[in-house]
Amino acid sequence: MSIALLTDIHGNAPALRAVLQELDEIHNPEHLYVLGDLLAIGPDSNEVLELLFSRNDVSVITGNHDEAVLTVAKDEPYPKSHGHVKAHHQWIADRLDQRFIPLLEELPRTIDVEWKGYSLHFTHYALAKPEAPISEDPFHKILSPSLKRMERMFRSVSADLIGFGHHHPAHHYEGETIFINPGALGCNNRPTAPYAIVDCQGDKLEVNIQEAHYDNEAFLKSYHKLKVPDREFILDIFHGGQLDQKNGESE
Repeated sequence: MSIALLTDIHGNAPALRAVLQELDEIHNPEHLYVLGDLLAIGPDSNEVLELLFSRNDVSVITGNHDEAVLTVAKDEPYPKSHGHVKAHHQWIADRLDQRFIPLLEELPRTIDVEWKGYSLHFTHYALAKPEAPISEDPFHKILSPSLKRMERMFRSVSADLIGFGHHHPAHHYEGETIFINPGALGCNNRPTAPYAIVDCQGDKLEVNIQEAHYDNEAFLKSYHKLKVPDREFILDIFHGGQLDQKNGESE
């Protein structure tokens, strides 16, 4: 049996549905680990939370967007570093189903498990200040990925595999430790949603990044229909301008 790693769903329900369907029908993993940033960027935060919290085979970690949205929802100090997206987070918080708030509050920043004799460490990203609130920017600044940089950034963690997200491009490095970021499930410049499968083959861990394909046109159009704050920027930067391309093809 395998496990699956998902990260940075970012309010994209159709992408998550496509991945969950592929996992259930093809891979049948024994457990799913979601590595943070369930909320924001996409408008489907409630649907994403319902899909995840309704399952009994999922463990979820909190991410910086999740924690920032919670500060808005609870009127707590908001991170200055996220000031450029505060209006967007306010929009998400205003529409967040209140029953999810206590569930989000309970999410840990890290999960450590022993699986088939291997130590696995899951987090949204390396924590520079593990106990600091999100208003004090606890996460390490994003580094351009390489094996040496990942080893340096996670030098305080001892594990056979470290799974994380936050930085949206996928990366996979192997030294004494396996470092795996499956890539942002909900933000892509193509109608695909990445995730990773971790399996134990003989005496070693094997990691494969997979992609689920899905129709994202209605999802992309919903940004305008719902008047999502910062929608033009989000559609361009986080979805590669796909909607403009689709509109151009239809003219």
